Amino acid sequence: MDYSDIHIAKAKKIKLVIFDVDGVLTDGGLYFTDDGREIKKFNVKDGMGISILVKKGIEVAVITGRSSVIVAERMKSLGVNHVYQGRMNKLETYENLKVAMNITDEEVAFVGDDIIDLPIMQRCSLSVAVADAHQDVIKQAALVLDKCGGMGAARDVCDLIMDAQGLYHDFTEGHQ
Repeated sequence: MDYSDIHIAKAKKIKLVIFDVDGVLTDGGLYFTDDGREIKKFNVKDGMGISILVKKGIEVAVITGRSSVIVAERMKSLGVNHVYQGRMNKLETYENLKVAMNITDEEVAFVGDDIIDLPIMQRCSLSVAVADAHQDVIKQAALVLDKCGGMGAARDVCDLIMDAQGLYHDFTEGHQ
């Protein structure tokens, strides 16, 4: 995907990337086993991008309206320490996170897909929508991705930030 100079300029300043989960890190489907257990499918490329960001010192968080042990385990495996589940008021969590990290809206990217994500998207510098996001989210987003949630969209955001900050080349050269 080609990014504008505006997207690259915003990505250069990012210190925190926040992802919604269902519909962004997953395809948004709810899957249940016969015994009622919930399962989710995560994209391994998204996971690699997130883990690289974490290793390179970019903070990563998830704020999701649903709660799931699966999400907690997946984020732990990627090194994500900021996991907020069951948060229908995502903006309150966002504001508290900014204060705790001593960062500004200009230093935050948020990736969302549904109207519950709009309040954060209206505040942060780099608001991103996945390709299959709700129409109001697409209208609000500074950047609309080519990929749908759970299909590598999160990786595209990670790559944009790493490229803009010169971290991607450094990682591919083996300078971990």
